Amino acid sequence: MTSPVPLSVDAPPAESGAQVPMRIRTLSFTRGLWRIASAGASAGNRVELLRDGGQTFESMLAAIAEARDSVVLECYLVAADGVGNRFADALLAAAARGVRVRMVSDWVGSRGAGRAYWKRLRDGDVHVRIFNPPGVRPWLGLIPRDHRKLLVVDDAVGITGGFGLSEAWSGGMRRRRTAPWRDTAVRIEGPAAVDMSRAFQLMWRRANFEQRPRRWRRRQLVRPARGADTDPQTAQAAVVGIVEGEPWRLRVARALQLQAASAERFIWIASAYFYPSSAELEALAGAAQDGVDVRVLVPSKYDHPWVRRLTRRVYHRLLRNGVRIWEWNGVMMHAKTSVVDGHWVRVGSTDFNPLGIAINYELDAIIEDAALGEAAVEMYLADLQSSTEIRWRGRVGT
Repeated sequence: MTSPVPLSVDAPPAESGAQVPMRIRTLSFTRGLWRIASAGASAGNRVELLRDGGQTFESMLAAIAEARDSVVLECYLVAADGVGNRFADALLAAAARGVRVRMVSDWVGSRGAGRAYWKRLRDGDVHVRIFNPPGVRPWLGLIPRDHRKLLVVDDAVGITGGFGLSEAWSGGMRRRRTAPWRDTAVRIEGPAAVDMSRAFQLMWRRANFEQRPRRWRRRQLVRPARGADTDPQTAQAAVVGIVEGEPWRLRVARALQLQAASAERFIWIASAYFYPSSAELEALAGAAQDGVDVRVLVPSKYDHPWVRRLTRRVYHRLLRNGVRIWEWNGVMMHAKTSVVDGHWVRVGSTDFNPLGIAINYELDAIIEDAALGEAAVEMYLADLQSSTEIRWRGRVGT
């Protein structure tokens, strides 16, 4: 087993005869996304990391204010508090000036909003659909859930991440002031916003039970390739693939395995609710055993206390194989991100647990961009400075 590397990013490994040529490696990024995750890729995107709710909400509200033709918003958690009402005001203002505004929220996640909230939006010509309320259908409507978080404006600007529309992400709760939840989002300007809009269109139909027959879906197991031959070495600006997590497709899990197999230096993951499958554990442990610096950042405090006990059950399997684990010292670390070798970055809604990987509807952006990778590395290292590393001495402990 290799010894842990310092809390920094080492220089890339020296060239060797065994190293895969750069052109083959970068081409495999886009082709691999299509083959294993049915994700199209597009070049020519401008991308920006957004830290925590304050920066994310301001970016989203600014985009809505500038909308001319369309606004689509999909968010698992919506609350009728200060943040939720700011977004309601922004959506209503956009609809009032003639913009077509549509919104999808999950029935479980939106219960905190209340009927008056949704009535106000509908009365103001905002088209709203609630995904999968309880009913007489498979699983009684309890699963799957729409856990996605995305905003697309004019098919030109898209924002996705782990945020909910709630004061938990701004730090201002109704009865007490607390630190905001730690989260990450990404703003994407360019053709990838169209892919995000396509993903919304499918969820818009699903929320109205407009799915195609199951036999048709089985025949269409693999989507037509879009952008599979995009080469990040020659492409203008960032290359972005939008991975649509769907029940039982395991697309994000396979994308993680692709990254684990391709990583040469490091894989750093942040996951709010971390309980990976054996296949994901093996991928991370195998990378660590092969000399890759594998790090996992999880919360120390949870909104669901039982999750910590579940998460800590997998610590020993990772620690004894050389994976390093940190627990965030703040109120709640809710980000769902990965950064690989400083040039692949994943930001989205998917946590590595059975619900996120296999059951719920999720959406992640996987981005190849050196500048964004550098920003993601700096953000991750800053988070580790506010976290405590878990040490392995034959048992889980600090």
